[in-house]
This record gives sequence, C-alpha cells and structure tokens, in this order.
Amino acid sequence: MRSPLFTPNPMRGSRAVAVAPHALAAQSALAVMREGGNAVEAMVAAAATISVVYPHMNSIGGDGFWLISQPGGAPVALEACGAAAGAASIDAYRAHGLAAIPFRGGLAANTVAGTVSGWDAALAWSAEQLGGRLPLSRLLGDAIDYARRGIPVTASQSRCTQAKRDELAAVHGFADAFLPGGAAPATGSVFRQPRLADTFEHLARAGLDDFYRGDLARSLAHDLAAAGSPLTLADLDQHQAVWKTPLTLAHSAGLVYNVRPPTQGLVSLLILGQLDRLLARDMDPSGADFVHACAESTKLAFNIRDRLITDPAYMEDDPQELLDPDRLDAMAARILPRQAAPWGAGRGPADTVWMGAIDTNGVAVSFIQSIYHEFGSGVVLAQSGVNWQNRGCSFSLDPDALNPLTPHRKPFHTLNPALARLHDGRTLVYGNMGGDGQPQSQSAVFSRIVHFGMNPQAAIDAPRWLLGRTWGQTSDTLKLEARFDPAVADDLRARGHDVEILLPYDETMGHAGALIRHPDGMLEGGFDPRSDGAVASW
Repeated sequence: MRSPLFTPNPMRGSRAVAVAPHALAAQSALAVMREGGNAVEAMVAAAATISVVYPHMNSIGGDGFWLISQPGGAPVALEACGAAAGAASIDAYRAHGLAAIPFRGGLAANTVAGTVSGWDAALAWSAEQLGGRLPLSRLLGDAIDYARRGIPVTASQSRCTQAKRDELAAVHGFADAFLPGGAAPATGSVFRQPRLADTFEHLARAGLDDFYRGDLARSLAHDLAAAGSPLTLADLDQHQAVWKTPLTLAHSAGLVYNVRPPTQGLVSLLILGQLDRLLARDMDPSGADFVHACAESTKLAFNIRDRLITDPAYMEDDPQELLDPDRLDAMAARILPRQAAPWGAGRGPADTVWMGAIDTNGVAVSFIQSIYHEFGSGVVLAQSGVNWQNRGCSFSLDPDALNPLTPHRKPFHTLNPALARLHDGRTLVYGNMGGDGQPQSQSAVFSRIVHFGMNPQAAIDAPRWLLGRTWGQTSDTLKLEARFDPAVADDLRARGHDVEILLPYDETMGHAGALIRHPDGMLEGGFDPRSDGAVASW
C-alpha cells in the first residue's frame, strides 16, 4: 500500500502526448505525431499496434468508437460498430435448439466487425479537415512488424489465455493462433502472428475498405462460414461507419461529451450529472461518502440503461433529453446519503482497450476498441488470422426483450470513449475498459481530476471500486481494491453495500487512461498501473 503522502507524477509534454494500456501502442501513436502526423493518424497507428500486442483484449475483428475534438469546432463522434447478420434471427437460433446465444464459437460471431471501417472514415476526415497525409503503410507499419517479428507476451495475456484455455481450445482456429505448442504462451516469450501480418500488409496495399468490399472481405466471409457464423459477404458489403453528434452534459465545470446509443455513453454522463449535484468540496476522493455517491448514481443510471438503451433505430426516447438538468436534479435527489439502494445484476464481462492522443495543434482523440469478451467469440479465421468478436451474444432470443436478435440490428455496447472541454480552458480525454466498470471508472477519474484537483496519474493510480461484474468476475458485489482504508469498507457495509475486497491493484477495475491539454498548450497524462500501458509524450 502506498503512503498517503505519495502523489504519483503525470507524464508531461509540450508538443504531443498519447496513452494506451500497452506501452508499444502509445509509442506507435507518438512516433506518428513526431513525424508530422495528427492525432487521428496517430490513433489509427495505435489501434493497429494494440490489436497485435494485446490480442486477448481487442482485434481488428471487433468494433470501435471515436470522439474527436478540434480547436474551434464542435466535437464529433464516429460509430464503427457492426450490425447482426441478415441471417441472424431468433427463429434461426431456436432451430439450433438454443435458449440463448452462445458466448463462443461461430454462432457467437454474428455481427460485422466495424473497427476497421472507423479507421478508414477517421482517416478520410483527417485528410479533409486536418490535411493528414501519412500513408497507410506507415500507420500500419508497427503492427505489421510486431505481428511478423513477434512480441513479448504480457503477464495479462498469459494469465488470460491459461484461464480461458479449456473454454476456448476447441473453438474454430483458437488453438492454432493462441496456444503455440498446445499451451498458453509464457510471460515474456515471443508470440508471432504471421497471418495477421499478411492481413495488415494486404490492407496497406489495397486500402482499409478491402476489409468489407474486396479480396479480404471474400476471404473473411469464406472463413466465417467455415466457422459456422451466419455472417456473409453481403453483410460485410452493407456495413459503413457512421458520423454522429455526441451526447453533451452541461456540467458545472464545462461540457462533457460521450457517444450515443447503442452504447452506454449516456450512463457515463448520467453518473457525472448526478455527482455534479452530490459531491462536496471537502469529500475524501477515496472516502466512503464519495464511493457511496458514485455507486448509488451508477444504480440509477444503469436502471435507465437497462430499460431504454438499444439500437437507436428502435428507441423512442431521445437520450439527450435524459440529460436535462431538471431530470438530473430529480435523480440526484433520490439518493440517500447513508443507505444503499437495492442492486440487481450487471451486464457482465468485456474486453476492451481505451486510448487517447492529443497533437501539436490541439486535436484530441478519445478512442475505444473491443471484441467484447476475452478473445471475443474465440473464432480465429484461417486465412487472415483475425479473431472475431462476440458482441452479438448481448442480444436476446426473447422477442419481447429490449435487445432481441434481429437481422441487421446493432447490439448494445458497453463501449464509450469520453471527452470534456472545461470552462478553465482545459481539454480532457479519458476512458476505461471493462463492461459495467467503464462508466464507473470514468466517474472516478473525471471527478478526481475535475472536482478534487488531482493530476491524471494520481487520479488513475488511486484505489478504485466496481459495482457488479466485469472482466473475470461473476459476482455483483461492490468490489473495493485493498488499498482503501478498512474503515471505508466498514462504513459502506453499514450503509447496506455488499462489499468484497480485491487485490491492491486489481485488473478487474479495468485499464483507465487520461490526457489533459492546458490552455497554454502544455500536456499531461496518466496511464493505469493495472495495465501494461504508458503515456508517451514529446
């Protein structure tokens, strides 16, 4: 346990900064910006790299979401998530004798992977709005090299592979890709992905759209069919990334942005809106009052999520209206300071990466990329080496459910990158991986930086909590890292919380990150010591 007098220092810079949960991805982003690239180009490089170096957490077979802030313009959001296959229907899955969509295997790989379309759309925006000119071969170069030459296996990848080995070993293509020699790769050993290197080289030559409408698309469709997936070439061909207006929370400290449904970005803003009305200046940022306020705000926000959020094509409520100040006043007024409200069950685990970048011109990017569960569906395609997501297992086979499996419907997403423009002139990008934990860690990091004045590294390093389930967890307790004062846990139990104590720095809390650009152009950032990450600055 760290001394209460110890305050972790942020990484600082004056020209550019990037953060990622794997150091090599942050370095890829910074290298691009040092060569004259902008933050969007840097993020594509980081996204490609991290899909190689953190393969249990994400893949180009997953989805992605962007928030981009350009000085002098309104922030923009980019939704790069895929819809369900045209052949994915409740009746079709019932015909397999299923009562629920499986988490693993071909039938779990039932939604288009959208993240590469997001890279493509973001680079087109970069060229038009920012004059971005770096060639795709440069942006994918690090990923190609790491996939071809190999990477040193992280302890996180080794542990995760070993934990999921029995569940995934028989899934189509998994063992060949992730169990070299039939075993989980050891920490520090060399892990190569030559088929993925070939795929990136092909994309560098043919362009990113080839993933959906070219030779690679035909290869993907062929191998998806062989794995038992309902996805077809027509499903890939129909997919497009979509630009959207972000959701906006009018916070007392500034404007806070997040992405719209089908994500839970609304949840993150609802929590912050309530906390804006609940937090006192003299609260301890690691005390029971703060944790209680955050947990209770989370419960109310999750209640709205679980009643309303789905593919926006099927929603009647305008999510922006739910951020009306009067509604937030009413939500915050329902919270009892000394009594925990009843709590049901969360959404469960997710595997994701969040990354941020800010360039010399003040362009800021908040980006998240995911395959949902660890290794997604477990399916690894034979020709391309692409590990496909299982985001579609969040659909229900109950036609009366909020998110029923429907052809071409978009699934519910836990993913939500965050960004804030504060009244004091600072720009903040921040985020976190981890299912239900994403909005909760966002509330911790944002509040500790904006409300309590902590630097981003100290805000992320400080002990965190998680209400419900996320990566590697099955219980719905209020989980606290062991670095909390025992009196805090006792106080929370006295208020009615079912408290569980985890490790001092527990990966269950997810991997957070945050970057700040100050009004004078100076930069600072924090990475999560629970990850293999880093802040890279110039």
